[in-house]
Amino acid sequence: MQRPPSPTPPPHRPQTTGLEPNIAALLSYLVLVPPITAVIFLLIEKEDRFVRFHAMQGAIFGTVCFVAVMALRLIGTTLGEMIHPLGVIISFLVAAIGAGIFFLWILLLIKAYQGQAFKLPVIGDEAARRV
Repeated sequence: MQRPPSPTPPPHRPQTTGLEPNIAALLSYLVLVPPITAVIFLLIEKEDRFVRFHAMQGAIFGTVCFVAVMALRLIGTTLGEMIHPLGVIISFLVAAIGAGIFFLWILLLIKAYQGQAFKLPVIGDEAARRV
């Protein structure tokens, strides 16, 4: 009985972190707001474009999420002081956006671990341009 051929190893990518590229990409999303790990991987990794892409996308995504949630909270607090029902509505909106960010973050973690260069609309294009 003939054994099936062994799978070929993935192509070697130059890397400076000492980690497998998919693990480094996953870790770059680990702390999303503020995007501390993404910035660390951007500073450490100089060669692997896959890891740099995910680190850059994580940094931009984390920053955009932080600014958006803080702005909505500020608007919600201000409007809530003036007109209570608007403050409540915006509070629910902030919660819904937070849940969406959480699920999108989980998707990014999964795609990075699977070795896919999953690009978010606008943010992914900007990250790809910058690396």
